[in-house]
Amino acid sequence: MMAPVQHKVTWQQVGRVTKPGRYLFRFGWLTIAAADIKIWQQHPEAALTLVSAPSSGIAEEYHLGVFELPLPAAVPIKTVSA
Repeated sequence: MMAPVQHKVTWQQVGRVTKPGRYLFRFGWLTIAAADIKIWQQHPEAALTLVSAPSSGIAEEYHLGVFELPLPAAVPIKTVSA
């Protein structure tokens, strides 16, 4: 059995919202909390997981869950000749 696909969104993808609230996006309604915005302010490239919430109508309902930070760029290792 395969694990369910976890979709993630970045601050850029949600239009860099600055206030908590419920927003309509192409994938459905997304409730963004003050804590979510704080994470993005500290880590603008973080991706937060979309978590399904009980739907109140035709559109899907989501809130944000765990976040993931991008890996830093690889730094080349210098060798020292003896």
